Amino acid sequence: MKIKVVNRSHHPLPAYATAQSAGMDLRANLDEPVVLHPLERKLIKTGLFIALPEGYEAQVRPRSGLALKHGITVINTPGTIDSDYRGEVGVCLVNLSQDDFVVNDGERIAQMVIARHEQGVFVEVEELDATERGAGGYGHTGVK
Repeated sequence: MKIKVVNRSHHPLPAYATAQSAGMDLRANLDEPVVLHPLERKLIKTGLFIALPEGYEAQVRPRSGLALKHGITVINTPGTIDSDYRGEVGVCLVNLSQDDFVVNDGERIAQMVIARHEQGVFVEVEELDATERGAGGYGHTGVK
């Protein structure tokens, strides 16, 4: 699938690292480093503007290395970029560690996964069909 992109950053376009990668790394496009203090969140711009085909979304997800090593994650994970959005792709990062973290220009800050989606139509009914699980919620299935 081809995705139209305007690249106003000074970095290469996102690309898959391997033939079987699901996500492409997004890079920070900054004029100067950004400090994320503990529990602070900031929108980090990428300089990318995309036009996805109808029926697709881009999911912005954390990079596992940043999460494990530094406690940096995407606060609204996965962030969704709809096919009709034409603004700059931004990443809402949060620092869950106890230390300051510096985001530098060009740093790989998140990954983006392109996914097909459907739109559902709600149909109001008086009751739902019964299932084995029923209304059992969080923790309902227990520990096995």
